[in-house]
Amino acid sequence: MDSRPEAASGATFAADPDTSLVASCLRGDETAWEALVKLHTRRVYSICFRFTGRAEQAQDLTQEVFLRVFRSLKSFDVGSGCFRVWLTSLTRNLLIDHYRKTRKEKLVDSIEDRMTELEQTGSPGGRPEARVAGREASEWLQAGLARLSPELREAVILRDVEEMEYREIAEILKVPDGTVKSRISRGRAELARLLRKMGVEV
Repeated sequence: MDSRPEAASGATFAADPDTSLVASCLRGDETAWEALVKLHTRRVYSICFRFTGRAEQAQDLTQEVFLRVFRSLKSFDVGSGCFRVWLTSLTRNLLIDHYRKTRKEKLVDSIEDRMTELEQTGSPGGRPEARVAGREASEWLQAGLARLSPELREAVILRDVEEMEYREIAEILKVPDGTVKSRISRGRAELARLLRKMGVEV
């Protein structure tokens, strides 16, 4: 019995639920393309929003992701790849490009402005709850994520928000499993520290 990682990975890819849709897209089926986009838009938008913290920017980036998918889908190997992992890698690369093009000073100013707004709208420091709820919780989480370094932020988003497997994240980030686990651990610890600094009980 072959217990190599390649064999296990291949078995997973063989069960990829997107295989038939992607194959139809490659044959020029417009209906299949629309279905594929509809199926994955929400997830791609979520990753973009968690990374940028801006809804309008996330919408623009999501559209750009699918433009890239449309142009490069023929490079995806239907027989040996997992489309979700390939799509997430493409999304991640676009976000890295976007981050590099963004002036760091502008990004920091934006984050600081947002933090000031959040701190003025409420002070949850004295609450006994372990977590704050609903929209407020999302805002605090987004503010904390925005302050993480890009490499820690993407690792935490992929694992804790997108709930991807460690091996999938390792493939997307092109780093060993151990590095993925280390980044997630460091990212979680740093996020918890930042949230506590904001007065959020974690």
